[in-house]
Amino acid sequence: MCSTKRLVLLLSIILCYTAYSQEEFEGLGESEFALNHRFNPDYKLNFSIRSRYFMYRNKNFNFENRQLDFIHFSTINFDYYHSLSLGIQFRVRESIDGGSNELRLTQQFNYTKTNESFRFGHRLRLEQRIFDDLTALRLRYRFAIDTPLNGEKLNIGESYFLTAMEALLSLANAIKPQMGHRTTAQIGWLLSEKSKIQIGLEYRFEAFNITTEEKLFLLSSFILKI
Repeated sequence: MCSTKRLVLLLSIILCYTAYSQEEFEGLGESEFALNHRFNPDYKLNFSIRSRYFMYRNKNFNFENRQLDFIHFSTINFDYYHSLSLGIQFRVRESIDGGSNELRLTQQFNYTKTNESFRFGHRLRLEQRIFDDLTALRLRYRFAIDTPLNGEKLNIGESYFLTAMEALLSLANAIKPQMGHRTTAQIGWLLSEKSKIQIGLEYRFEAFNITTEEKLFLLSSFILKI
């Protein structure tokens, strides 16, 4: 347990130091409220609202709203390890910062495996991102690990740690192919049988095969089962 906490602290320090050592980088926040409902062991729905905002930009600290996302996913479980999800997302930017609104369609395949107290997850996503002036196809692969921080089983009132690495490839007729990478580390708390909160950091390298854009996100979320 002590070694896990030290690993979490060390990773957070490294992420912060790396981000703030860059001359050109952006710091953003992303807050989410999610509702999950399981109709039966094989089918569940997820609805979420997510807000993104700037906290550090152009070498200055400031708060500026960027976008608002409305997201829905339907998930079918084939068995304990495999599932398929279909999602739709609408991103509002035009009325907030003047950017392009986006309609996003998502097809997702999940594979999870548990080994003692650790759960390993593989996620493959195919996205169609429809903007005002173009449509982009994006491929995403994520590998994630989560584990309780208080023993082998997560109980109410206890915390857990999750980390993930994700690779992205975006394709569109009007632009060159873009590659990206994301590293995430979060700590969560199981508040009750139906609610939990998570907070953490995500560091993104976007379009690193063209002109690298580096962004550090402060993530926060509240997840409720209904």
